[in-house]
Amino acid sequence: MSTIEINNADERRLRVLVVDDSAVFRKVILEILAELSFVEVVGTAPNGAIALDKCAALHPDAITLDVEMPTLDGLSALRRLRVEHPTIDAIMVSALTRSGADVTLEALELGAVDFVTKESLDSAWENKQNLKGQLKKILSMLHRRCHSAAEQARKPAPESPTPSRFVQPSPRIDLAARVEVVAIAVSTGGPKALSQLLPTLPADFPVPVLIVQHMPATFTRSLAECIDAKAAVKVVEAQDGDLPEAGTVYIAPGGKQMKIDGTYGTALVLRINDDPPEKHCRPSADYLLRSVAKVYQGRALGVILTGMGDDGVMGLRLLKRHKAPIIAQDEATCVVYGMPHEAVKAGVVDMVLPLHKIGAEIIRLCSFLRR
Repeated sequence: MSTIEINNADERRLRVLVVDDSAVFRKVILEILAELSFVEVVGTAPNGAIALDKCAALHPDAITLDVEMPTLDGLSALRRLRVEHPTIDAIMVSALTRSGADVTLEALELGAVDFVTKESLDSAWENKQNLKGQLKKILSMLHRRCHSAAEQARKPAPESPTPSRFVQPSPRIDLAARVEVVAIAVSTGGPKALSQLLPTLPADFPVPVLIVQHMPATFTRSLAECIDAKAAVKVVEAQDGDLPEAGTVYIAPGGKQMKIDGTYGTALVLRINDDPPEKHCRPSADYLLRSVAKVYQGRALGVILTGMGDDGVMGLRLLKRHKAPIIAQDEATCVVYGMPHEAVKAGVVDMVLPLHKIGAEIIRLCSFLRR
């Protein structure tokens, strides 16, 4: 976050710059942010060039960046922002279109912290409420992080390292059974994390990989195609009736639930449906992991990566009852240390690793007992 002198951290609000070429949409965002008591709007800008000048003058903590703008578009502005103002968090504002999804995914890889989407629902009120929910969730997280950083800055340096509140997981996992599937739960920061993790898996990876990434429809297909172009394994957006194959990664479609169904004898089938959201998530990691625990029991490997909230923890509990191994991403490499942290607190994690080491451990565990 930007470094601004603060006298009272309890009264410190998150400073936000609103950037959009549409005066109407700027007004909508300003009205939403005015309803959030922890947010202070420090200014607005109609394009990326003016936004960068205002970043230098106003020192916001975060900016909302429209994807499509004249003079300097959101993606070009983000590239410069990361160089000129690397401590300012960017939230992309994207249309729910294929082109919008592609640009937004590129922005997330460039370092945008998250994105919100412009819905096209039946009423302006519904669109505004949906956008408010998205912005409130992200800005609340940034506000907490800003306060945490301020608190840490005010504390004197400890004379000796403070022991962790939670017991650190064991440095190595001992398997009780052969791993036959990998199930991954991920949310905020996930596209970039998956783009780094999945290309580390070899083309002959011996089991299927099932992923729940919290994203809307259209975006998950773009994500699958983007990562597939980089990875040796095959990466697809899952379809109803898919038979999970070794060396293939299946990403749950945005706006749908995904589960593994083992009721058809020896044939395991992926089912994509419109079951209700869980913890406001569809797809839901808990929903997928419950089915994985039921079908594979201890023959699954659970992985929980960067993300807000605690989706996936309940499902990991079920896997752990069958002695399935669980890996969590560490705090230092997470965009948001929410989901992995909740899993660690719940006592279901066997190993906490930085993102760049998770792929090698997945390969080791999935190759173990196969010789």
